[in-house]
Amino acid sequence: MELLAFGDTGYGDELFYGALTTLKLAVFGYALAFLFGTVLGVIALKARGPRWWFFRAYASIFTGVPSLLVIFLFYFGGAEIVRGLLSPLGLKLRLDITPFSAGVAALSLVYAAYLGDLIRGAIANVPKGQFEACDALSVPRRHLWLRVILPQAARIALPGLVNIWIVLLKDTPLVSLVGLLDVIAQAKVAAGSTKQPFVFYISALLFFVLISSLTMPLVRRLAERLDRGQRKAEGRA
Repeated sequence: MELLAFGDTGYGDELFYGALTTLKLAVFGYALAFLFGTVLGVIALKARGPRWWFFRAYASIFTGVPSLLVIFLFYFGGAEIVRGLLSPLGLKLRLDITPFSAGVAALSLVYAAYLGDLIRGAIANVPKGQFEACDALSVPRRHLWLRVILPQAARIALPGLVNIWIVLLKDTPLVSLVGLLDVIAQAKVAAGSTKQPFVFYISALLFFVLISSLTMPLVRRLAERLDRGQRKAEGRA
């Protein structure tokens, strides 16, 4: 266990901070993907028109391209992309892309495509009577979406949302290939220095298992909250 000790005698502190970096990357990437995916899902509800075609083009690109390639694109070309977008406006900006920011941007854009499709399907499965009742009662559009439609859609989409969170979490080690010192990168450094790869890679494995395991109780509590007011189906004798 000396290899996993904190301080100069072990690599426990490096693994700990690497785990925090991995967790922050996953949380920020998923949060932005969820926000962007929700917007995509709402604007693409009607399967026609320019908004629908924009969504289909976006989803086709980011679900068909490897996440690693998108990470490389943002890390090595992100500054040029931003400067190219701002140059027509006469704005000049010096921008340094860090591995963390490139990872967050890439993961959020890639998984927004999956979340957008999931949320769009969940909204489409909300009974149309909910929309009609809100229109009849002149419920403001903001309250229609935030208080009526999206909570019901979240209940429907919850299993898929959890699955995408787990997949995104498992994709975070890809960012170590552009220099991010996440838990996998730290485990690799420690394994190379000590010639004990089994100890450190098992430790990294246990971190991912732990985060996935802690996700489930939180999901159950969230599901109970979203199910409030729902009539439970009676079991058959």
